[in-house]
Amino acid sequence: MSDSALVRLTGYADGDRLRPVLVWAPGPGWRAIASGVEGGGIGERRWWLNAQVDRDYGRTDPDRHVRELAAGLDLSGPGVGLLTAADVRYRTAAHEGGVHAVATVGLGLPVHAAAPDDVVAAESAPGRPPAPGIMVPGTINVLIVVPVALTDAALVNAVITVTEAKAQALAEAGVPGTGTSSDAVCVACPAAPPPGGTPEPFAGPRAPWGLRIARTVHRAVADGTAGWLDRHPSGDEHRPWRRASPPE
Repeated sequence: MSDSALVRLTGYADGDRLRPVLVWAPGPGWRAIASGVEGGGIGERRWWLNAQVDRDYGRTDPDRHVRELAAGLDLSGPGVGLLTAADVRYRTAAHEGGVHAVATVGLGLPVHAAAPDDVVAAESAPGRPPAPGIMVPGTINVLIVVPVALTDAALVNAVITVTEAKAQALAEAGVPGTGTSSDAVCVACPAAPPPGGTPEPFAGPRAPWGLRIARTVHRAVADGTAGWLDRHPSGDEHRPWRRASPPE
């Protein structure tokens, strides 16, 4: 499977506009851990979508919105839906040893996860706050597909690995944050191992599959970050922050 074949780029009608959406639809036989507005948690998942929305997205029912989008795209059964203000046409991808990662990167408001109250208050956009789980300034959404079954614990472990690899890529690029306040992740794997096999119990960055996850996510996020910085140089209205010196 090539990176370009993992997801397909299509569109959905939003009033009189056609907006881009990424879709991965493997069908039955898969499960995932996800933090999406629709399909979050651990369970069977037959599809994944990542839809671009306006920066001033105003719906307060994003889960219902995702279900509407899925129906319009002929996606049935349980799935994972993500929404982002980032331009999903600029998705980046990487693969290694059967693991595939696809990322959409928006960095309008990078944040450090642990911050004091005054910093958190300063990050708040003026006016009406967005609906829960909706990213006005941009976000980093990542899909990882692993070709082997993982236990529940390994899926949780994989989310940690994804987050660490993402933060590493941002630090190396001089982005002043560990992510954005609304980043989302989905890690998908076969629902069951081959007959006689057992699910993989570990997905930390030094477990074989965890290392592949880390490397693919790191490359996809690094490439997406580089592209975003090229499109939004210092002084751009969508980039109200200064680039820090990357660690040596």
